[in-house]
Amino acid sequence: MKSFYSFIACSLIALTVSAQNNSIGNNDPAAKKILDGVSAQFKTYKAIQAVFTLKVEDAKGKVQGIKKGTVYLKGQKYRVSITGQEIFCDGKTIWTYDKSTNEVTITAVDNSASSITPQKLFTNFYDKDFLYKLNGEQKEGNKTLQEIELTPTDKTKNFHKVYVLVDKATKNIYSTRILEKGGNKFSYTINSFNGKAVVADAMFVFDKAKFPGVEVVDLR
Repeated sequence: MKSFYSFIACSLIALTVSAQNNSIGNNDPAAKKILDGVSAQFKTYKAIQAVFTLKVEDAKGKVQGIKKGTVYLKGQKYRVSITGQEIFCDGKTIWTYDKSTNEVTITAVDNSASSITPQKLFTNFYDKDFLYKLNGEQKEGNKTLQEIELTPTDKTKNFHKVYVLVDKATKNIYSTRILEKGGNKFSYTINSFNGKAVVADAMFVFDKAKFPGVEVVDLR
């Protein structure tokens, strides 16, 4: 897998795609209406717990790995757990823990204009970075899913397409598929979503006492 920050960004795309105040004239109004609905629905949640599955495929379509994870979101705070790795953020500090090395790296949240932060992902960050269009609807069990295709306007990015499936009834993201230029595909499917989660603030802070012998790398 790529860097853990890339993983976080992709995970949050799967939860928080927004489309407000777009200034790019080539976007599909039908797709904008759906994404506006996703954004409005998302803003009603005080805290979120979601379980997701990540599938990684190579350029030939061969599955390279499948992992399950959980993400917690509350205001500017977040925590993501996936096989072997965890990331904690209390809004000011980020702790990235690697179980295989029993090492935690500490960094400060970067609030610069060029950084990709969850806070920006919750608003209209992607409005300025993507063209989007509605590809139509499809059925998945008893769900009606609307597929939106997003193309990054910055051609230097390492991916060229993002496909988002939105549950038409709930206005929540069902899955996201990210196509890298090298041919790799990252697919995120939301297995369960709780928009009324009760999450204590302590969950977003790394507690060294719970990780005996952990090596701390403080880069702040």
